[in-house]
Amino acid sequence: MRVSAKADYAIRAAVELAAAGDGPVKGDRVAQAQDIPPNFLENIFGDLRNAGLVASRRGADGGYWLARPAQEISLADVIRAVDGPLANVRGIRSEQVSYQGSAEQLREVWVAVRASLRSVLEQVTLADLARGELPASVRALAADPEARAPH
Repeated sequence: MRVSAKADYAIRAAVELAAAGDGPVKGDRVAQAQDIPPNFLENIFGDLRNAGLVASRRGADGGYWLARPAQEISLADVIRAVDGPLANVRGIRSEQVSYQGSAEQLREVWVAVRASLRSVLEQVTLADLARGELPASVRALAADPEARAPH
């Protein structure tokens, strides 16, 4: 899986809002804290607003904040808001592709890949990252030496 810059920035920006707690946070502060280009961040916040994950207010007292509690927003929610489905094949949902002959079982592989991604990305919330505490199953996966192998 390749994580786009947009998805990486979106998660980091959302975690910054989660860590800030209640109240609006200026976009410039988020951009500076996470080293995200401000113009790119504005577009990301637009996508997150459209998905109902972030709210905003203009003006001197304005800024951005999470529209839902951080413990209710998974990393999968953020990625889907900015990049669409977690895994697809040529822009098609994995269960909708079909293959013939010796490649017939490939669809099941793509479905399993999506399920694997979901098992991690839907489990980890913005609150988890803001607290610096990952679910035990995610910590265990990351602790496996094979997880860091370059292949």
